[in-house]
Amino acid sequence: MTSFTKIKKYFSLILIRKLIIAAALISVLSSFLAITLKHSTEYLESIFLLKATENRILMFVFPIIGLLIIHFLRYYLFKKKENKGIKEIFEATNSKNKSLPMYKIPSHFINGLFTVAFGGSTGIEVSTVVSTAAIGAATQKKEHLFRKYKTELICSGITAGITILFSSPIAGILFSMEVIAKKTNRIFFLTNIIALSLASALLYMMNEEPLFAVSITSWHLYAIPYFILLGILAGINSVFLTKMVIFFKSQFSKFNNDYYRIGFGALLLSAALFVFPQLYGDGYHAMKGLFLETNPTLTLGFLLSFAGIVLLKPIVTSVTLASGGDGGVFAPSLFIGAFLGLLLATILNSFHADVIPVNFMVIGMAAVLSASIHAPFTSLFLVCGMTNDYTLFLPILVVCLIAKYTSKMIYPFTVYTYSPAISKS
Repeated sequence: MTSFTKIKKYFSLILIRKLIIAAALISVLSSFLAITLKHSTEYLESIFLLKATENRILMFVFPIIGLLIIHFLRYYLFKKKENKGIKEIFEATNSKNKSLPMYKIPSHFINGLFTVAFGGSTGIEVSTVVSTAAIGAATQKKEHLFRKYKTELICSGITAGITILFSSPIAGILFSMEVIAKKTNRIFFLTNIIALSLASALLYMMNEEPLFAVSITSWHLYAIPYFILLGILAGINSVFLTKMVIFFKSQFSKFNNDYYRIGFGALLLSAALFVFPQLYGDGYHAMKGLFLETNPTLTLGFLLSFAGIVLLKPIVTSVTLASGGDGGVFAPSLFIGAFLGLLLATILNSFHADVIPVNFMVIGMAAVLSASIHAPFTSLFLVCGMTNDYTLFLPILVVCLIAKYTSKMIYPFTVYTYSPAISKS
């Protein structure tokens, strides 16, 4: 072995050791950030929702308060810059010069918390993803040797954050692969496996329970055509969600006065929450109640309320984001999927199809998410992790693929990939 080879091997070992330490540090910090944001949001949202349920007038008060707080924080504390969500990560990973500044950590954390707690009809998933990505980016900038591995270290933070948020390590790394990196190498797997391992250890030590307590016993082959129908409907609904987000952001950007935009958005959001309190916040409270609906009867009231919720959710989510709220399409997609799945199962059972409603809810959640973010494998493991049940693994996989390609056939963009320049070319 020549002296040059020895020196090269020595520096490679130093680099690997530093990357291992960096990935471990990123994972620990990202995990604690995610678990803090998750429980803080759950706690505040439950308090405010209870108050608003007891006094429905507060449905008109909380959203305007939340959006104004976010506006003032953005204006006076966070450099007057709007949060652009996951597009900020793409800008950082696709450019040698751009990165995620440190202020993105508190900005997304605080804004995501206030958006959901005060009724904004979205979730904290994107806030978690961007703030944990910023932790990875900050670590990368501290060490000259890490310049080549910005994407890998950013993804380490994201992997840990998603693992904590959904109690699914596999979903964490798959999201980083399918949505963020879109290509992998040995360093990616080294850093991200370390990240998901430490995040999983924290989940185990803190005895984190799955988000939904669901009892799934079996599924039947005769339900396959109905599952395919669910996948097609999920793809269509995801396109509606994507187009609504794009449309409302475009329309609200025409407001010359921030307070007009916030006031109009809060009014629309509040009116929807007043009629359908299920749309409040991330909607997980409504979904938990939905899983108790073991075999509902199809009535006109049921049909109108569920159809209204499925159609309104994309609109109020879009209004929340266009008005300045911080969030994304993760929680809304899961919400729409659960309600769509139960609605379809109830309609089918009224014609004696004898399908299992809970199966349709779980599959619907994964299908709409898969179609919304074009990530079927992430959606599969994420929903299985949320329910801590893999009984429906095969039908979920098939329906997620059907939903994704249905949505791509109708409209090739997601809210992450759309840009006016691309759409006109």
